[in-house]
Amino acid sequence: MTTAEQQYFFERLTTQNASYRYRLPSKPDVGRFIDSLIRFLFPITQDCRPIEAGIAESYHALKQQLECLLCPLGTNLPDKKAELNEQFFDRLPTMYEMLLLDAQAIAANDPASVGVEEVLAVYPGFYAIAVYRLAHLLTELNVPLLPRMMTEYAHAQTGIDIHPNARIGQSFFIDHGTGVVIGETTVIGNNVKIYQGVTLGATHVTKSMAQKKRHPTIEDNVVIYANATILGGRTVVGHDSIIGGNVWLTQSVEPYSLVYHQSQVEVRSMSES
Repeated sequence: MTTAEQQYFFERLTTQNASYRYRLPSKPDVGRFIDSLIRFLFPITQDCRPIEAGIAESYHALKQQLECLLCPLGTNLPDKKAELNEQFFDRLPTMYEMLLLDAQAIAANDPASVGVEEVLAVYPGFYAIAVYRLAHLLTELNVPLLPRMMTEYAHAQTGIDIHPNARIGQSFFIDHGTGVVIGETTVIGNNVKIYQGVTLGATHVTKSMAQKKRHPTIEDNVVIYANATILGGRTVVGHDSIIGGNVWLTQSVEPYSLVYHQSQVEVRSMSES
């Protein structure tokens, strides 16, 4: 570039950067906070060279980390950062109990699980649920964008995409999890189990629908098997229903329903080819 072109480019960057509504923390800082917080709650794993820190010291360090994450959002959270920080950590004990219920549900329902410790340490479904619940708590406190950064971090780590505005009940179980998508206005009841590749999505993706319920409601005790797709804000899956693998569902079903996809499989021998 010539000097004049370079100067124009710099001015263009300055003008555009000044127009953004939000300033956000860095992705690495968000990831470090998430992993530190989950490890504080569930100290199952240990470094080869463990860091000696008491529980009180770790707790206060986490509060400082969250304060740091909230600082770039200062113009959108005038004089509220300290209050939000306190409110988040005041509700952490309740969130901890909910996460324990999730972990216990996974351990109880997955035949491959050897116990809660394995779920807490290695299960991507539990990790994604934990990050969702922590992010959802921030959405309830009206913190902008940071919750989405948190769930997108979990999405990158696990392949499970849960919008922080979704509403999910107790004892939630995601098995395997790769490719799961749970949209912004989804409502999920208690004791729901879903498997890999499940999409709880919208039938319309136009911007005009942004403030409307676009995603389905899944009532209590529902099981949704792999690669099922359930779409639409008016779609309600009644409690105690089973949705089979590869089902495409855009209408409500009554409680205790069994919905399955019937495929035709033709097996040919080599002599027929």
